Amino acid sequence: MYSPELQSKIALWRQRAAEGTMTQDDYREAITLLREGRLAAAHAAASSKGKGKKPPVDGDSLLDELSGL
Repeated sequence: MYSPELQSKIALWRQRAAEGTMTQDDYREAITLLREGRLAAAHAAASSKGKGKKPPVDGDSLLDELSGL
C-alpha cells in the first residue's frame, strides 16, 4: 500500500509521537503525505468504478420490442 520509504517515515513518526518529540514540521509532513496517498486512492477508485460497466437497461424499450412481436 505505502512505499517502503513512507513506511519507514510512518514508523519514525510513531516513535517520535510516543516519545513526545514530534515537531510541527513532522506533523505537517505526515499529514501532507498521508493525504496525498488518500487522494490517489480515491482517484483510482473513482476511475475504476466506471470501467466495464454496462448502461442501465431501458425497461420501456424492452416492453415495446416484446409488444411488437
